Amino acid sequence: MQSNEINQITNHQSPITNCHVGCQGWNYEDWITKVGGNEIFYPHGTRTNELLGVYAKAFDTVEVDSTFYAIPSENSIEGWYKKTPDNFTFSLKLWQAITHEQFLHRGSFPILEEFCERAKGLKEKLACVLIQLPPQFVANPFNVTALTEFLPVLPRDIRFAIEFRNREWIHTEILEMLSKHNVTLALVEGQWLAHEQVMYCAEQPTADFVYIRWMGDRDLTAFDKIVRPQDENLLTYSKAIRRLSFRVEEIYATFSNFYEGHAPASANKLKELLGQTTVEADDLEIQPSLF
Repeated sequence: MQSNEINQITNHQSPITNCHVGCQGWNYEDWITKVGGNEIFYPHGTRTNELLGVYAKAFDTVEVDSTFYAIPSENSIEGWYKKTPDNFTFSLKLWQAITHEQFLHRGSFPILEEFCERAKGLKEKLACVLIQLPPQFVANPFNVTALTEFLPVLPRDIRFAIEFRNREWIHTEILEMLSKHNVTLALVEGQWLAHEQVMYCAEQPTADFVYIRWMGDRDLTAFDKIVRPQDENLLTYSKAIRRLSFRVEEIYATFSNFYEGHAPASANKLKELLGQTTVEADDLEIQPSLF
């Protein structure tokens, strides 16, 4: 979408200030500008330990994928907290031992407690925890019972989003169950739910916040530029976000590299559609390091 087209859309609309837009991760080598090449995202020479700090100059939220594979260490939590500004937030994927191995059943409750205690180390910078369930978590009576027993043990001082990758879960009874526990249904643009289902759910949020994820076919091997523009899709979502912004407290929106090919550019497209200020690659600078 060209800048003049975006400007025509947003000129007569107020900026959406309660939608926090970012990416699904920050540690991508493809995002670092090469010697003599065009600006990509991170300035040339950005070190690994500087990536998060530079990322936080452009976006105020990020989704952390590494917590899907293990509970983060205290040092990691402390490092993330210290490297980011006061207004920055993290959304952590729940450990797969809970979602993909235990399938939310009672044996996962002690692991859930351990995970949540560690996540609380982010304090006010913890946006939410994403409960991402596998496609094989089907809506049979066994799994419905597991979900029914799992939701009440979620700590009330953490926000949770739940992502179903099976269309059978999207019906009134489940939405009402989530609403009862103030758990938001993650709105996911991907292969698992029909776009129409996602838009339907966007009109009836189940919590006081909304979590949106843009995925994409995992057939790309480089993430340094947009290769499959999704402008009309983003415009549709921006309109839904504007409606939601009056109904919920916060909205968190994160992009995968696989959606268009380069998550930072996708995130900036949405920010422009929402009337938010964007930070481009050539605006980013690295502070000299003492080490």
